[in-house]
Amino acid sequence: MSLFQADEPLLQVHNVTRYYGDRVGCADVSFDLWPGEVLAIVGESGSGKTTLLNCLSTRLAPTAGAIEYRMRDGSMRNLYQLSEAERRLLMRTDWGFVHQNAADGLRMNVSAGANVGERLMAVGDRHYGNIRSTADAWLGRVEIDSDRIDDDPRSFSGGMRQRLQIARNLVTRPRLVFMDEPTGGLDVSVQARLLDLLRRLVADLGLSVVIVTHDLAVARLLSHRIMVMRHGNVIEAGLTDQVLDDPREPYSQLLVSSILQV
Repeated sequence: MSLFQADEPLLQVHNVTRYYGDRVGCADVSFDLWPGEVLAIVGESGSGKTTLLNCLSTRLAPTAGAIEYRMRDGSMRNLYQLSEAERRLLMRTDWGFVHQNAADGLRMNVSAGANVGERLMAVGDRHYGNIRSTADAWLGRVEIDSDRIDDDPRSFSGGMRQRLQIARNLVTRPRLVFMDEPTGGLDVSVQARLLDLLRRLVADLGLSVVIVTHDLAVARLLSHRIMVMRHGNVIEAGLTDQVLDDPREPYSQLLVSSILQV
C-alpha cells in the first residue's frame, strides 16, 4: 500500500471531547487525516474508539472541540456548524459509513441493485438503465454474482451483506469512509476475503478511511497510521508498523502481545 500524498489535510480534529454525564467517552483527541490515508483506531471495549468515530461522522455531537472537513471546493468547514441538510448530503455523497452489522447500513426489504442504486440517485442520477448497469458493475466489483441483483439482502450470507454494504457506500466514489468493525462477527475465512477486497478498493479509489477495530491484524493490513485508545484517551499514535512492531506504552505492548483480550 503506497503512502498518502497530499498538500492539505482532508479532516482536522481539534481537542474533541465527549462526556456521557460524568463519564468520559473520549477526551481531548486531536489529529489530521490526509487524502488517501487510512487511520485505524484500536483499543479494548469501552476505550472510546466508537464514541470518537461517531463524533467524527456527525452521528454524535462532541461536548467540546471542533472537527473540520475540506469540502470539494477546497474550503474547510466546521462539521457542527453545517446545517442538518448539509451534513445529510455529505453522508449520502462524499462520505460512507460501513457498519459492523451490515443490516444497519442496508435497506433489507429492497433488492441488492436498489440498495446500490439509491446512492446514485442521491447524487442526481435518474436514468434507470445507467443506475442498473452501474449497480451491476459494482456488485461484480465486490464479488456478488449479477444474477443476485434482484434478490433482497435477507437472502444473503453475512459476508455477502457486508460486501453489498461496501458497494452501496463506494458507488458514489466518496472521499472519506468510516468503518466500524467491518469484519466483526464474520468467520475467519470470510474475514480474510473481505479484508483483501477492502484493501484493493481503498487503494484503487484513493479513499481516506477511519476504521475502528479491536483486531490488530485488520489494522496492520489496512492502515497507514494507528491510534491506540484507553479510557477515552489516545495513549499512543504513529505509523502502523512502528507502533505494532515497537510499541512504547505498556498498554499498547499488552495489546500487541495479545495478553489483554480486546
